[in-house]
Amino acid sequence: MSQLSDPIADFLTRLRNATAARQQEVTAPYSKVKAEIARILKQEGYITNYEVDTTGKFPQIKVTTKNHHRAPAITGLKRISKPGLRKYVGVTEIPRVLGGLGISILSTPRGIVSGREAKKQNIGGELLAVVW
Repeated sequence: MSQLSDPIADFLTRLRNATAARQQEVTAPYSKVKAEIARILKQEGYITNYEVDTTGKFPQIKVTTKNHHRAPAITGLKRISKPGLRKYVGVTEIPRVLGGLGISILSTPRGIVSGREAKKQNIGGELLAVVW
Protein backbone atom coordinates (compact mmCIF):
# COMPACT_ATOMS: atom_id res chain seq x y z
CA MET A 1 0.00 0.00 0.00
CA SER A 2 1.43 3.36 -0.99
CA GLN A 3 1.88 6.19 1.46
CA LEU A 4 0.04 9.45 0.76
CA SER A 5 1.52 12.80 1.72
CA ASP A 6 -1.95 14.33 2.20
CA PRO A 7 -4.70 11.79 2.95
CA ILE A 8 -7.30 14.51 3.63
CA ALA A 9 -6.79 15.97 0.15
CA ASP A 10 -7.11 12.45 -1.28
CA PHE A 11 -10.44 11.98 0.54
CA LEU A 12 -11.76 15.35 -0.65
CA THR A 13 -10.64 14.62 -4.24
CA ARG A 14 -12.40 11.24 -4.19
CA LEU A 15 -15.56 12.97 -2.93
CA ARG A 16 -15.29 15.76 -5.53
CA ASN A 17 -14.79 13.26 -8.36
CA ALA A 18 -17.66 11.04 -7.20
CA THR A 19 -20.11 13.95 -7.08
CA ALA A 20 -18.95 15.19 -10.51
CA ALA A 21 -19.46 11.69 -11.94
CA ARG A 22 -22.83 11.45 -10.11
CA GLN A 23 -21.82 8.28 -8.28
CA GLN A 24 -23.93 7.27 -5.30
CA GLU A 25 -21.10 5.95 -3.12
CA VAL A 26 -17.41 6.60 -2.65
CA THR A 27 -14.97 4.71 -0.44
CA ALA A 28 -11.66 5.83 1.03
CA PRO A 29 -9.24 4.51 3.63
CA TYR A 30 -10.53 5.27 7.13
CA SER A 31 -9.08 7.78 9.57
CA LYS A 32 -10.63 9.68 12.47
CA VAL A 33 -10.13 13.03 10.71
CA LYS A 34 -11.91 11.81 7.55
CA ALA A 35 -14.77 10.47 9.67
CA GLU A 36 -15.11 13.85 11.39
CA ILE A 37 -15.10 15.67 8.05
CA ALA A 38 -17.81 13.29 6.81
CA ARG A 39 -19.79 13.91 10.03
CA ILE A 40 -19.71 17.66 9.41
CA LEU A 41 -20.71 17.22 5.75
CA LYS A 42 -23.67 15.08 6.85
CA GLN A 43 -24.63 17.53 9.60
CA GLU A 44 -24.58 20.42 7.11
CA GLY A 45 -26.56 18.45 4.49
CA TYR A 46 -23.89 17.92 1.82
CA ILE A 47 -23.92 14.11 1.97
CA THR A 48 -26.68 11.62 2.78
CA ASN A 49 -24.74 9.28 5.06
CA TYR A 50 -21.38 7.79 5.89
CA GLU A 51 -20.34 4.56 7.57
CA VAL A 52 -17.15 2.80 8.55
CA ASP A 53 -16.64 -0.63 6.98
CA THR A 54 -14.30 -2.79 9.08
CA THR A 55 -14.89 -6.11 7.29
CA GLY A 56 -11.71 -5.98 5.17
CA LYS A 57 -8.06 -5.99 6.14
CA PHE A 58 -8.02 -2.18 6.42
CA PRO A 59 -11.04 -0.15 7.56
CA GLN A 60 -12.78 1.93 4.89
CA ILE A 61 -15.11 4.92 5.15
CA LYS A 62 -18.07 4.69 2.79
CA VAL A 63 -19.79 7.99 1.92
CA THR A 64 -23.20 8.18 0.23
CA THR A 65 -23.42 11.33 -1.89
CA LYS A 66 -26.49 13.53 -2.05
CA ASN A 67 -28.27 14.94 -5.08
CA HIS A 68 -30.68 17.87 -4.94
CA HIS A 69 -33.05 18.20 -7.93
CA ARG A 70 -30.72 15.97 -10.04
CA ALA A 71 -27.73 18.19 -9.27
CA PRO A 72 -25.05 17.21 -6.75
CA ALA A 73 -25.27 18.88 -3.36
CA ILE A 74 -21.50 19.49 -3.40
CA THR A 75 -20.65 21.79 -6.30
CA GLY A 76 -17.18 22.71 -5.09
CA LEU A 77 -14.61 21.52 -2.58
CA LYS A 78 -11.20 23.03 -1.90
CA ARG A 79 -8.40 22.00 0.44
CA ILE A 80 -6.92 25.11 2.07
CA SER A 81 -4.30 24.06 4.64
CA LYS A 82 -1.78 21.72 3.05
CA PRO A 83 1.18 19.83 4.53
CA GLY A 84 3.61 22.21 2.82
CA LEU A 85 1.76 25.36 3.85
CA ARG A 86 -0.50 25.29 6.89
CA LYS A 87 -3.21 27.95 7.16
CA TYR A 88 -4.35 29.00 10.62
CA VAL A 89 -7.17 31.47 11.24
CA GLY A 90 -8.46 33.28 14.28
CA VAL A 91 -12.15 33.51 15.06
CA THR A 92 -12.45 36.86 13.25
CA GLU A 93 -10.66 35.52 10.14
CA ILE A 94 -12.90 32.48 9.50
CA PRO A 95 -14.00 32.92 5.88
CA ARG A 96 -17.59 33.12 4.71
CA VAL A 97 -17.88 30.74 1.78
CA LEU A 98 -20.08 32.00 -1.07
CA GLY A 99 -21.62 34.66 1.16
CA GLY A 100 -22.76 32.13 3.75
CA LEU A 101 -24.04 29.46 1.33
CA GLY A 102 -21.00 27.20 1.81
CA ILE A 103 -19.12 26.01 4.87
CA SER A 104 -15.56 26.02 6.09
CA ILE A 105 -14.12 23.10 8.06
CA LEU A 106 -11.64 23.82 10.86
CA SER A 107 -9.47 21.71 13.11
CA THR A 108 -9.62 23.37 16.52
CA PRO A 109 -8.49 22.46 20.05
CA ARG A 110 -12.07 21.27 20.61
CA GLY A 111 -12.09 18.95 17.58
CA ILE A 112 -13.00 19.34 13.94
CA VAL A 113 -15.92 21.73 13.56
CA SER A 114 -17.62 23.83 10.89
CA GLY A 115 -16.84 27.53 10.62
CA ARG A 116 -20.26 28.44 11.99
CA GLU A 117 -19.72 26.27 15.07
CA ALA A 118 -16.20 27.68 15.58
CA LYS A 119 -17.61 31.22 15.57
CA LYS A 120 -20.27 30.16 18.11
CA GLN A 121 -17.59 28.67 20.37
CA ASN A 122 -15.32 31.70 19.76
CA ILE A 123 -12.30 29.61 18.70
CA GLY A 124 -9.98 29.57 15.70
CA GLY A 125 -7.78 26.85 14.31
CA GLU A 126 -6.40 25.26 11.17
CA LEU A 127 -8.58 25.89 8.12
CA LEU A 128 -8.79 22.44 6.53
CA ALA A 129 -11.20 22.95 3.64
CA VAL A 130 -14.11 24.92 2.23
CA VAL A 131 -17.22 23.32 0.69
CA TRP A 132 -19.97 24.89 -1.39
